Amino acid sequence: MEFQQPVWNFEQFPADRGDETSVNLRAYFDRMPDQKMRQYRPEWTDERLIEWDGNFTDEGKLLLPCSERDIDVSEYRAVLSAAIRYRDHMRPSFEGAQIRVII
Repeated sequence: MEFQQPVWNFEQFPADRGDETSVNLRAYFDRMPDQKMRQYRPEWTDERLIEWDGNFTDEGKLLLPCSERDIDVSEYRAVLSAAIRYRDHMRPSFEGAQIRVII
């Protein structure tokens, strides 16, 4: 089985890391392709956001394994916006960086 380690490290970014679910959500965004993340538009409806991500339950909660609590659309949007700001800030440092492949 092949696992690609993302070049981003938003998972470990904030000094106040929050609970396990917060760390898992940041890791989820670390693994989201940059091209996909750049498609996001804050003005989208919740329904459009859920469709775009494709990993939400019928109850509107993100399917996030090994998490202690549910992630709703509001929290998802807030952390996604922070992840986008993080990438915009870090992107120049990572241009041309290689993705490590761990087998």
